[in-house]
Amino acid sequence: MKSSKSKLTGETAVLTELQLSHPSLRWVDRYSRLLDTRFRIPGTRVRFGLDFLLGLVPGAGDAISMGLSGVLIATMAKNGASPKLVLRMLCNVGLDALVGTIPVLGNVFDLFYKANHRNLLLLRQYYVEDKHRGSVWPILMGIVAALVLFLALMVMIFVWLLSQVSAWFAGLTAA
Repeated sequence: MKSSKSKLTGETAVLTELQLSHPSLRWVDRYSRLLDTRFRIPGTRVRFGLDFLLGLVPGAGDAISMGLSGVLIATMAKNGASPKLVLRMLCNVGLDALVGTIPVLGNVFDLFYKANHRNLLLLRQYYVEDKHRGSVWPILMGIVAALVLFLALMVMIFVWLLSQVSAWFAGLTAA
């Protein structure tokens, strides 16, 4: 068994061996680590993943990242995560997506917050406490609705920021 310290860094599987024996959960573990902790900044302990890299693409990168996180949450819900756990996971992804819309600050936040890794740790803890249930389709519909709302909010914020920057540039060129 691997040490718990290495599990928390994202270098190795986060879920337990029993959880990893289920193909969907093994996929969730690998995919979450790819999104949040797959790579390391040389000479540091700071890890990042595709989620951080996607965040560097203004607007579209955060939307794609949020969609990928939604797929992970939907898979976790399909494999027995409770409505309360799914809500906590959605809050993690929502906060990550909302702060991600802020240029530069959003990228720095994403580098350290790692919503998908947090969700994976929540899932691990949930299963270790043996609170999982069967598949819950209404939760999946809630996930879709929440993701659509988050995406709409992100688009509105991005458009507002873009209009502010455009107005600022227009003011500079008019002077």
